[in-house]
Amino acid sequence: MSRRETPEAPEPLGAPTVDAHTHLESCGADTPETVAAAMDRAEAVGVIGAVTVADDLPAARAAVAAAHWDPRVTAAVALHPTRTAAVSADEFAEIERLAADPRVVAVGETGLDYYWDYSPPEAQQAAFRWHIDLAKRLGKPLMIHDRDAHADVLRILREEGAPETVIFHCFSGDAAMARECADAGYVLSFAGTVTFRNAKDLREAAVVPPEDLLLVETDAPFLTPHPHRGKGNEPFCLPWTVRGLAALRDTDPDTLAAVTLRNARRVYGDLVPGVTSPDGTGSRSA
Repeated sequence: MSRRETPEAPEPLGAPTVDAHTHLESCGADTPETVAAAMDRAEAVGVIGAVTVADDLPAARAAVAAAHWDPRVTAAVALHPTRTAAVSADEFAEIERLAADPRVVAVGETGLDYYWDYSPPEAQQAAFRWHIDLAKRLGKPLMIHDRDAHADVLRILREEGAPETVIFHCFSGDAAMARECADAGYVLSFAGTVTFRNAKDLREAAVVPPEDLLLVETDAPFLTPHPHRGKGNEPFCLPWTVRGLAALRDTDPDTLAAVTLRNARRVYGDLVPGVTSPDGTGSRSA
């Protein structure tokens, strides 16, 4: 894909955090060297890890490779709902094989997308149910893509029985939906959209979940936060979203960074980088 100019790096965070959902390959990081460079840029501003996410089979292979190239990177793999119009048994089998890789920390992104007309709702729903079952069989979190499909996503989770951990990536609902998700124990991950001045409903939703159900993400190369909306996005852009979300929740940005790092390690596991101990002998959660 064509690369847009990225902004200058933000002021570093005072406490580290993790980009809970990004697409490194689509950011141009598709070799060991370019993945390392992207994570170096991120780490320089306090983003010490990233979950790179797949939306189709080639991206799934690339995500797993990136997670093996750099210890700061973990992966999530699935077939995006817009890719589900015609999926073969062999393709489902390869997703299952990739999802079982030890560097893969979640099954995703899966769910429903009624905005784009690339796959019929029936095919999307069948694939979503398959991914829910896969997450439960593997004992890994389910990472959800939900666009203009809130009611059906929640209904299918109820019907199938949700996995132990569910993450709504780039949460896009209103305050009422945020309450319903929080009551169910679902984790809400907020992207740069929460900083957009015209996202009134989302900004109201951002104050609803308790801090233990919060993650932050870039969804790079998309959704670059204000004040750089329209430019290219990378994991190093995450501090703008952390600060925007912290302002909405009336909390200190560094406190929010530490909370979301702790949550990422609880949700995704200890493969997600932590904070180096003072003696340099290991890592601990913030």
